[in-house]
Amino acid sequence: MAILLLATAMPLFFFVSCIREKKDVVEIVFDPQTSYTLKETNVESLISDSGVTRYKIITATWLMFGKASEPYWYFPDGAYLEKFDTTFNIEASIKADTAYFYERRKLWELNGHVDISNLKGERFQTSQLFWDQNKETIYSDSFIRISKGESINTGIGFRSNQDMSIYEIYNSSADIPVDMQRRAIVGDSIPPDSLNNKENMPATIPENNRD
Repeated sequence: MAILLLATAMPLFFFVSCIREKKDVVEIVFDPQTSYTLKETNVESLISDSGVTRYKIITATWLMFGKASEPYWYFPDGAYLEKFDTTFNIEASIKADTAYFYERRKLWELNGHVDISNLKGERFQTSQLFWDQNKETIYSDSFIRISKGESINTGIGFRSNQDMSIYEIYNSSADIPVDMQRRAIVGDSIPPDSLNNKENMPATIPENNRD
């Protein structure tokens, strides 16, 4: 009789245990493309490349998507970067409304109100800019406005070296005095006033830069 009761109780024990286990399980859906693996806030950090400090970044929010098919960093609240030379002089400073960094390709994508200054005192403004660290090139296919002193140059498309000291402007207009800038129209370019628009641009990569 005791053996019979034990045989009856054992299945019941396992049944109750299984029920408890199911109640304790919480399913968590993890999408590596949209779920960040690390979050940092109020960041001011020096970043190195091949053991050498190359630039400083300041941002309110830094999200890292380390498990995505193409790992990347995302700065939803904007970013400020300073690029250094080998003696830690600031070669260029860059501000953007939002930014992405694609780790494998070492490619920065800057969107929104992108504002850059170089050592020559030139100011570059555009709505989207790419910085390819592997190729040591900065470029844009968008409207760009370059100002220094009393002159302004505009165009559609731009390419430069990393310190913004040598560059080309495509579909460029002639130099325009500051008091005439509002009358400048270059093809189907974006009016200069639109560069003050804080709305973020879509985060896309040109087809010729995709893997």
